[in-house]
Amino acid sequence: MMQSSRRKRGWIGWMFVLPSLIVFTLFMFLPIILGFWYSLTNYTGLSKTYDFIGFGNYAKLFSDRYFKVSIKNNIIYAVLFSTMTMLVSLILASLLNQLTKFRKLFRTLFFLPYISSMVSVAVIWKMIFNPAGGPLNTILQQIGAANPPQWLASTKWALFAVVIVSVWKSCGYYMLIFLAGLQNIPDSLYESAALDGASSLKRYFKITLPMITPSIFLNMVLVTINSFQVFDLVNVMTEGGPGMSTNVLSYRIYYEGFKRMNMGYASSIAYFLFALILAVTAVQFLMQKHWVHYD
Repeated sequence: MMQSSRRKRGWIGWMFVLPSLIVFTLFMFLPIILGFWYSLTNYTGLSKTYDFIGFGNYAKLFSDRYFKVSIKNNIIYAVLFSTMTMLVSLILASLLNQLTKFRKLFRTLFFLPYISSMVSVAVIWKMIFNPAGGPLNTILQQIGAANPPQWLASTKWALFAVVIVSVWKSCGYYMLIFLAGLQNIPDSLYESAALDGASSLKRYFKITLPMITPSIFLNMVLVTINSFQVFDLVNVMTEGGPGMSTNVLSYRIYYEGFKRMNMGYASSIAYFLFALILAVTAVQFLMQKHWVHYD
């Protein structure tokens, strides 16, 4: 009787899980398997037949100059975005942590860009960065800049402009993670350090930063992963241009797959990107034991 009851509860549990399992299988697991299979073929996305070419698409990656430029742009973007986002988020969280009034108001204001539509944000910032009459260059000219940057029209400044928008939109989310870590630090640690004569700066570097290393590590992993997945801003603001200056890996996947209809080749880029993210994340997890304090 008891065994029958357990079996019944087991079936009830599977019935609850089954809808999610079906959705995951159809829209996540099968596309992952099919994507890897397509990366081993010359599939175009239109033809019903395609040939198996093994790792030919992967071999082609390292002779494709456009792919090499995309990797270079993505690495530059990842370094700038990760560094600036971590720094700005930590500064904002530290300032908010000192507030006793209006903390919730400012926390909400800083978080709003993160939940805003990416396309809307991209369109608005595209107008702000307009080199001919845009608000940003107008202000720069009024304060004395004779030749303000051309921003999205410049191969030198376009990628940096995308980084600025990405940081502005994302830092509110990472700020909240930092803020949660800061608010979990016991006040007794600061009081003991103050009694010992430690300055505010010394307390920050000797107490605050070591105590929030788990939050720093979490944000570092999330920021790094996001930095290799940027697409919406590039697609709306620059379409990979001018020239190839903002052509990153995610946009390269879209361009090869949906504009040139090289689905097999696009899939190989996607799996290279997956392997790259996995490798970087694995290194971060291996290194965390040397500097992250969980006590």
